Amino acid sequence: MLVSRQSAMEASRSPKPFQRLKKRHSATVICPPPLLPLRMAELRPGMENERAGVVRDTMLQNHLILKPELGKTRSRCSRLPGSDFVYGLTLRGTDGGVPEAIGHWNSVKPISKATKELPRDFVAMNRGAVVAGLVTTKEHYRYRQTHDIRRPEDDKRHFKRDPPRLPDAMTYGMPPRPSTPIIDVFQHKYKELWMEGQRAAAEARHKGKQKIRQRGKVYETYSTVLKKYKQPMQPDPLWHLPHFEKVGRHLDTFPSCSSWRTSSS
Repeated sequence: MLVSRQSAMEASRSPKPFQRLKKRHSATVICPPPLLPLRMAELRPGMENERAGVVRDTMLQNHLILKPELGKTRSRCSRLPGSDFVYGLTLRGTDGGVPEAIGHWNSVKPISKATKELPRDFVAMNRGAVVAGLVTTKEHYRYRQTHDIRRPEDDKRHFKRDPPRLPDAMTYGMPPRPSTPIIDVFQHKYKELWMEGQRAAAEARHKGKQKIRQRGKVYETYSTVLKKYKQPMQPDPLWHLPHFEKVGRHLDTFPSCSSWRTSSS
């Protein structure tokens, strides 16, 4: 009896087939409704966007005023469609689907290759006209009308449409330069080479200037010396404050100039 009761209890606890179907997600869960901007009715105490005073829904639809909620992505205050909305372009089929595929087959029309007109061989026609003894332009023109010679497709004098077969190991473009040795980078070898090149270039310029000077050497004469002579100019006297300039005496206590000279000497 105990075993039968336990088995009956386990059977009653185990979900039945129709009960399992009830636990499945509904259409609203699979395809949620469109996502709308935040509204006043959705505000709760303690939220970041809680306002005091006059609050309007338009204030919560401005992304410059709206604050990001903790643990949620930042809202841009835009209305988003639900999960049943498909982004992108809708491609509508132009065929009839399976019935048309089973009913008949679309036969592909063969592509007719247009016959290419071969170019005229003017070299052969001119040669034939000369052999025939024709000289004037009018005679050559009539000869070309009666003797229309075309150049064959396998003419080796011109390039064919298909390029020649190239080797498999062929590399297009310029070959890469060899890698720079790291020891030369550590030793500043390229700096020394550049400095040597600069010194050699400076020395070559100096030698070239010396050769030019020797070629255009001018002997010094009396006239050249006079041309080069610059007359010395007296420098302007320094400016002194008038307060410190020597001022004549205000009182003359000497009876004569001779007595003043004897006193100063």
